[in-house]
Formats: sequence, structure tokens, C-alpha cells
Amino acid sequence: MPKLLGVRQLTIEFPARGLNSTNLRTAGQPGAAVPTQALTAVRDLSFSIAPGEVLGLVGESGSGKSITSLAIMRLLPPQARVSGKILFAENGTARNLAELPDDAMRQMRGSRLAMIFQEPMTALNPVMRIGDQIAEAALAHNSISKREAWQRAVAAMNDVTIPDADRRARDYPHQLSGGMRQRVMIAMAIVNRPQLLIADEPTTALDVTIQAQILELLAELRTKFQLAMFFISHDLAVVSQVADRVAVMYAGNLVELGARRDIFQAPAHPYTRGLLHAVPDLKTDRARPLETIEGTVPPLHAMPAGCPFETRCEFRVPECAGTLPPLVEIAAGHWARCPVVNS
Repeated sequence: MPKLLGVRQLTIEFPARGLNSTNLRTAGQPGAAVPTQALTAVRDLSFSIAPGEVLGLVGESGSGKSITSLAIMRLLPPQARVSGKILFAENGTARNLAELPDDAMRQMRGSRLAMIFQEPMTALNPVMRIGDQIAEAALAHNSISKREAWQRAVAAMNDVTIPDADRRARDYPHQLSGGMRQRVMIAMAIVNRPQLLIADEPTTALDVTIQAQILELLAELRTKFQLAMFFISHDLAVVSQVADRVAVMYAGNLVELGARRDIFQAPAHPYTRGLLHAVPDLKTDRARPLETIEGTVPPLHAMPAGCPFETRCEFRVPECAGTLPPLVEIAAGHWARCPVVNS
């Protein structure tokens, strides 16, 4: 299957000042140097998305999900150090987004690939009418008049089923409900008909009823516009509804990747199993405490050399602590990063 997006060995680091055992003794002395250390937020991440496919990315908060999406969109702060390749197919040619000049990337961002951010109220301009905000996205990528841009904005609002779109386009963000604001964000993302839509926790702040409506809307838009989607969430139930394939991240590492059926019915990595066991269902005994994963995620400044899940894993072996296990294909299209599973 041809690839629309191919992420290859993506590593994202941030500089941080820290003290080691040597300079701890001299830190208070005049002229003592404080070394600069690199904190690795994402390590050696590889995956691909085919045209029209939905890849779900799951993991705990701090696992590197949003950082990955911002790296793809080239929206990370200047101090971020990004290595690896982010290949995007356009007219039969794969372009490395990580190396595109800023002007070329601005043309790609919002036209070929677009993003729905987590919290609409902070992403939208509070003193600008929503119709103008959507029209601004259309104007940025098309040689059209302001009148035509406004018409496209209203049409996009109709696409996301905002009632009385022509009138509501003149409203400000604070005049809309949370669900309506999220629909505005989706309208802004699709107004230029992108090929890839990145949805970063698009239903987190919504109640269950509105959440279901937004998921149904995204499914309809995917079919209508033949969208590929990179769907990021910590909610396994949501991902199970929308994704064709699922990637699981832990502490900046991809630990498992496979078809939705593989991940939810035959999980391989102990972390994936722990996440699924922690989710209650109709068969869960209410008299017993919910299952949990013991321990905590290691902080970036103290990331172990081996598997970062090793200290929390009941299946760990000495090999886990030495080096980061490779990602191995354990079945057709099903990959896991675990020496116990792969042995």
C-alpha cells in the first residue's frame, strides 16, 4: 500500500541544564560550569500512514504523542532538536518535511496537512469572528477574494453541520458551546481540503454525547473527502472506534504497532496489556478494585538506557535493563518492542 506519511527514526530532544556527580561538588564555586544535557522526548520513532487510513496513537500523558504531532507540523519551539525523516507524498514525490524551507512548509501546513488542536478555546482568537478565522485559512493558501474566502468558510461550517452557518459565522468563540467550537476547529482544518488531518485529543474536553457526535462527524468527513487521519488520544475506547491501525507509545518510545484487531484482541507488549486491563467493561466485578499499572513513568532527566517500562513490568528479564529492545515484527503487520515477547 502506498504511503502518504512516513516517519523514519524520529528523535526529538530539548536542551536542559543539569548537574552530574562531578560538578555537584563545584557548582557553588565561582566560574563553575553547569553542563547542558539533552532530554529526549521522542526516541527513534517510525510509522507510516496510507492515503485514507486512520492511525490511532495512544499512551499516557507525557508519552510523546502531542510532541510527535507538532514535529510533523513543524510547530515545535526553536530549541527543539529534531532528527530523522518526516516524508510526505506529493505528486508522486516524497518530500522531507523536516528539511523544507520555512516558506515551503507554511504552504504545506494548512493545505496538504492540517491539525485539530486539543483545546479550541485557546486555539481560536477570542476577538475575531469565527467566520473570519476560517476564511483567513482559505486566503492563506488560495488566490481568492475575501468574499469567496468567506463563502468557503460558511461552506466548511456547513460541512461540519453547524446549524445556520451564515449567521453563526459572525459569532465570536465565547458565544459557542464547546462542541460547536470543536466543529469550528474541524472546519478550519478541512477548508482547504487537506490529504492528512492530525487530530490531537479532539474529544477530550467534551461530554460523552458530544464526543460521539464529533467522532461520527470525523468518520463522515473521512469518507466524504478521502482524508487520512492521525488520531491521537489517551482514550482506548475512542481509538478502538476510529482507527484502522494503532500505535502505542510509552515514555517517548513506540512499544507496539498493529492493526486495530491485533492491538485490542491480541496485545503483545506488557504495557499495552496493562492499559487494556485497566479499562473496565460490563463484565468487570464492581466489588473488586480496578487493575492498575504499578509505578510511574520515568522522568525525562532520568530515562534508563534500556526499556523505560522495565521497572513496572512483571515479565522483565535482565536483558530489559541493558539496552532498548528493537521493534520486531511478531506477526504480519504486528510489531512489538519487548525481548520477552520476541523471544
